[in-house]
Amino acid sequence: MGYKFSFATQATSCPQEAALMMTIGILICGHFVDDIKATYGTYCDLYADMLGEGFECVPYFVCEGELPASVQEQDAWLVSGSRSGAYEDLPWIKPLEAFLVEAYSAQVPVVGICFGHQILAQALGGRVEKYEDGWSFGPVEYRFRDGPSQTVVAVHQDQVTALPDGATVIAETDFCRYAGLAYTGGKALSFQPHPEFSTAFITQLTDLYAERLPADIIEQARAALDRPLDNAIMGQQIADFLRQNLVSAAVHAPTPGPDKAAS
Repeated sequence: MGYKFSFATQATSCPQEAALMMTIGILICGHFVDDIKATYGTYCDLYADMLGEGFECVPYFVCEGELPASVQEQDAWLVSGSRSGAYEDLPWIKPLEAFLVEAYSAQVPVVGICFGHQILAQALGGRVEKYEDGWSFGPVEYRFRDGPSQTVVAVHQDQVTALPDGATVIAETDFCRYAGLAYTGGKALSFQPHPEFSTAFITQLTDLYAERLPADIIEQARAALDRPLDNAIMGQQIADFLRQNLVSAAVHAPTPGPDKAAS
């Protein structure tokens, strides 16, 4: 049975969930430009803010060849965005894919955001391509199949164009059909947009991308900057997904025998 998606906007009231501290390995797949990094730090800093209390985020700079020794090294994994393409022949891409396949097979929870959404789908048998219709950039309204729409920041030209086995679409736009995916077994969840990117962040990024992207894309992004973002809702959904998996793991953990308990 898959993960039951939640649209709660408040922190969980379950005492069992609230009492648990969860360690999340952040698989960092790219670096911010210096101007952004000076203000916001790394992806790990943004995800720590997004998840809030009850989570410790541990960075692994995968784009520099740093991978965890084991998929069991942390309670769960979150794969970041990147300026690289999942289909590129980079030395860290195949090892990351192998790691994600192993984590998924071992039922260690995985969350993917933007590039992370794409590389997870590709690793599990889907397809990622540079989309022929260009960029989605700035605040975008995502339609959810089991809940209200959410406005979250998009920054991508690549996207998932064929689903892997076990993936169910939970969010979409006219531009991006597979914008949110939940996987069979409830151990993987991914989103194309960036719930960690604030209005201030995308405003600064829009200025930095002004000479890189077509003028109409920049104009549309600037026109949408006054839209309220639903980052808190999507961030809470991700946090709830992780907490529920931790609680499930704790409930189903084997009880130590008398000898072990007394040792």
